[in-house]
Amino acid sequence: MGWETRDRGGWYYTRSKWVNGCVAREYVGAGALGKVIALDDELKRRQKEEEAARWREARERLEQSAGFQRELEGVGEILVRAELLVSGCHKRRGEWRRLRESA
Repeated sequence: MGWETRDRGGWYYTRSKWVNGCVAREYVGAGALGKVIALDDELKRRQKEEEAARWREARERLEQSAGFQRELEGVGEILVRAELLVSGCHKRRGEWRRLRESA
């Protein structure tokens, strides 16, 4: 998107967009109208960039939370195993079982 000059002189505001796999320039306007539309496009572009930055930050926070959650799961697993061992259980074929008491 930008301003360009033509052979007839003067500045024209144009937009680039994809049409059938190729970039096509679209004439938007000249003079005051072109300036207003260019400012509006710039505002929309900045809002889109800010929104993308907010999504990136939110994704990073979620990834950090997920990492912390995985650490907590590991600690929880260790604590459960310790409690089962202390209470007299053992693991057999993937299952926790109570130890048999001999009479």
